[in-house]
This record gives sequence, structure tokens and C-alpha cells, in this order.
Amino acid sequence: MYERVLSVPAGDERKNLAGFVSHALRLDEAAVIRLRKRGAEHLSAWAATGFDALATRTVVGSVNPDDTSAAGDQLLAALEAATGGAIDPGFAMDSAWRGALPPEGGFEHLEDVPARVLIDLARRGNSLAREHGSSHGPPASLLDQDVITVAGPSGAVGISMRVVFALTAMGFVPHSGPDAMSADIDLTTIDESEQVRVRASRSWVRLDARYGSIYRHRGGSIPLTVAR
Repeated sequence: MYERVLSVPAGDERKNLAGFVSHALRLDEAAVIRLRKRGAEHLSAWAATGFDALATRTVVGSVNPDDTSAAGDQLLAALEAATGGAIDPGFAMDSAWRGALPPEGGFEHLEDVPARVLIDLARRGNSLAREHGSSHGPPASLLDQDVITVAGPSGAVGISMRVVFALTAMGFVPHSGPDAMSADIDLTTIDESEQVRVRASRSWVRLDARYGSIYRHRGGSIPLTVAR
């Protein structure tokens, strides 16, 4: 028996998790994936996106220990080779994970935003990035700019281009394509009724799309200690 055990019995759920890991590796070939038990029958996978935002997807499965990290390339290979039963996620990479995870609760629902609006913002942001970017990527001034504001009972929250790029880069909106930095996305392939839910806590803003969620700390960079 492996020292650490990942179990995702259903083939479609393994494919779901493998897709998440694959997107994370496109953003960072050395991506570290954090696996964490969520309730009795689920686990959540977390990854840094390179946009100072975290991405997560929840699948049916379990992991032992309840909170552990793995190298993305090893985890992807193990998932693709698995046919069921216990999966060895590879060497422990717990020391390589940087930053705290957001709390599970304490988020207020602010507004549902049409997915087409966010993808169009990503498309237009890409055009600006190509015009003003460099070999190091888009300028920080573009990434840090709030491109949409949503409001709720507790006030208004700005959504930065970092969050929008992270959402599209992880493929969380159906039919939006795999690349955040693409000006060629066809908005008509995205259902008009597709929504992205925006929630916020005192410390985090959260976007929930069909295939996963993006979290960004409202202070900017991801904190090293848990902040509620």
C-alpha cells in the first residue's frame, strides 16, 4: 500500500481531475497540486494560476492524508494510467506549496455575471496585453486593473483582470477555449444563460463557474497564513 493514497473510483471523475491538473501545468510546468478532503465523499484540488489567484475543482473521491500536495506532472501521469482503486500521487510536495487556502465558509453571494461578459473582457485584455506587454507577459498595471464591479448588501467588490485571466486559463467556462491569452474566442459558442457566480468575504473574492472556482485575496498576493 502506498504511503499516500488518492482514490477517484469513477473514470469520468478521474478525467475531470486530470483536466484540471493539465490546465494548471499549461500555466506552470512545475505546478504543485494540493489535494484536500472535502466532506465525506469529495476532495478538492487546488493550484496556483500565476495570476496571484488560486484555482480549485472538487471531484468525488478521497485522499489520505486529508491534506497533501503533489507534483502536477506526476499526478497527471498517475491519473491517466489509473483504472480505479488506489492511486499513488507521487512524492510529497507539501513544502513546495506557498500560501494559505481560503476558508470554506463566510462568503456572501453578490451577483451572477454572464460568462460571455467575463470572456469578452479576457479577449479585450489579451489585445491590450499584446500591444503593451513584453517578454515577461502582460504589464502589472493591466493585470491589477479592476475590469468589472459587482455589488451586494455589504458593498461593492472589484474583479481584476488577474481573476478574469485565471478563470479562462483554467477552462472553467464551457466552450471558452483553453487559453486565457487568446483574442480568438468565439463568444457565440458560450451559452447566453451561462453564469459565473461572484461571492466575497472580508478577505477573499471568489468566482464560481461551471467547472471550478477562482479565489483571489482582496489584499493582492496570497497570504502565507490563514486569513478570514
